[in-house]
Amino acid sequence: MEKGKVLSLEDRIPKIKEHRRKKANRRLIILLSVFFLLIVVVVYFQSPLSHIKEIDIQGNKIASKEDILSISGLEPGGSLWNINQKNVQKKIKKLPEVKDIDVKIKFPNTVEVHIKEHSSLALLMSDHRVQPVLENGQVLQEKNSLLMNAPILIGFKEDEILKDLITQLKDIPTEIYYSISEIQHDPKNTDPYHIYLYMNDGNEVNATISTLAEKMAHYPSVVGQLDPNIKGVIDFEVGSFFRAYENEGEDMSEEGER
Repeated sequence: MEKGKVLSLEDRIPKIKEHRRKKANRRLIILLSVFFLLIVVVVYFQSPLSHIKEIDIQGNKIASKEDILSISGLEPGGSLWNINQKNVQKKIKKLPEVKDIDVKIKFPNTVEVHIKEHSSLALLMSDHRVQPVLENGQVLQEKNSLLMNAPILIGFKEDEILKDLITQLKDIPTEIYYSISEIQHDPKNTDPYHIYLYMNDGNEVNATISTLAEKMAHYPSVVGQLDPNIKGVIDFEVGSFFRAYENEGEDMSEEGER
């Protein structure tokens, strides 16, 4: 309305009609958009795009893809949008090898499964079988993929002594851990945790599990004081002593307390 001028009803009617027409057009566009979107959704759910085409499993070295798929319930061709990610993660975490897991849906039709496994710290010799022992103390059934440079455990059972040993192995410095070839359980009446370690450098270590990580931290410095051409037994049960193999049966010469 111009200042000082009153519009007649006849003048206002075209503007009202235009406003109503624009409003009706907007409603029609919205309805058509919703209808089109519904059609797209229906077509999508009826098409192969809404079904699992690929299951991409990453990070597994010990657990097989077959075991992971079997326990997860995932399979190619299944509905992508019926996947309960938390439920799938819960199922896969039942595998003793699995430490953590993340399941993601990647557009358009891929499921990504990211696995983080418990480390394999040793190989248990039992009934002529070799079984990986994980960092959480779990002993697995025989696997095709083994950590070949892990220490071999002989004379151990699946009990608390084995779990205590694994706890100690986790705390041993990496370079020393990889120098251990074999660990033999040799329980005594006075020490059921007594063990022998056979090292890759040809020496042998006499120790007890409860102080293994603490004492083995000194292994490089002890060996560094010895003649590299003379091999023998380093006693870490009490203090630190060395006995050359050719002097077996003689008193041990003290190399100093550690």
